[in-house]
Amino acid sequence: MEENSEIKKEMLLYFTFAALMILLNYVIQKLNQLVLAPFICMNFGTNELIQALYCSTSPYNMTEFVGSVLAVGITYIIKFFLDKFIVFKKQHFKIKETSKEFAKYFGFAILTTIENIGIQFIMTNFIKTPLEISFLVALSIGYLTKFFLDKKYVFQK
Repeated sequence: MEENSEIKKEMLLYFTFAALMILLNYVIQKLNQLVLAPFICMNFGTNELIQALYCSTSPYNMTEFVGSVLAVGITYIIKFFLDKFIVFKKQHFKIKETSKEFAKYFGFAILTTIENIGIQFIMTNFIKTPLEISFLVALSIGYLTKFFLDKKYVFQK
């Protein structure tokens, strides 16, 4: 009974932080879309590499793709520390143990990031889903997958 209550509390905290990270992810992507991309593409868009890897919208929206990668990376680093110290109540910061945890966490982050970006990319480019819906669906699925991986393999008791 107590273990069930603890899991519910962990899930509540985990998904509360996930919701905050989804909001932060959205803010980062919108800043990329409205501020960073226009600045970079206007000032550096004549560079062939920048044009191809960041400013291009044909055949795919590379600006959105790069913004998505950037947003997911930033939010995963922040969320690692929230999960470690608040959700799963690790009391110490031993470099060796934290490094191992982060390596596992990051490995699972890569897998779920591929899942997130893949879902968002497919929804936006092939189903023509608006950014707001595609990132919400993709990140929700990714965070659900990530909770179970983190609980079982990263922050073991």
